[in-house]
Amino acid sequence: MTQLYKILSVLLEYPRKDLVDNWDELKQLIGDIPSLNTDDKTKLVDFIDWASTLSLTEFQAKYVDDFDMTAENSLYITYHLFDEQDRDRGPALIELAELYKSTGFEINDGELPDYLPLVLEYVSTMDDADSASAFLKQTTHAMDIIAGNLEKNASPYAPLLRIVEHQGQLADIAA
Repeated sequence: MTQLYKILSVLLEYPRKDLVDNWDELKQLIGDIPSLNTDDKTKLVDFIDWASTLSLTEFQAKYVDDFDMTAENSLYITYHLFDEQDRDRGPALIELAELYKSTGFEINDGELPDYLPLVLEYVSTMDDADSASAFLKQTTHAMDIIAGNLEKNASPYAPLLRIVEHQGQLADIAA
């Protein structure tokens, strides 16, 4: 499943040329994940099919419109877990950054540690699927909020957030 988290991380990052140049490879990788259920595979392939019809500029504009222009769709997880001025948000960010540092995971580009693509990239480095699901379980409330907001606007990104939410819920099933 670590491959799934890396794929989701890439799909939820700001679109770049190297992504749109590799749609077929991504589809192949998705098809090769044996433990991924058919519904989630379909959601991923449908997203890629949609995105592959757009130019890079159109794809980037859609990303900006969905995530950067609407705070309720922010991919910064703590934004949805704490009030904007909540004093607990800062310590939560520091704790997450320290966790990354303690495992040797480096944050590049000065990104905040709660940025969902970064969280998913971190989870993709975990060796144990149960640990990865347990880590993602902490994000399920935020994923539900973001996905719900995206669904209101019929965003093609909503199913990707539902997949992340589903992966976090697997920790409950395994427990």
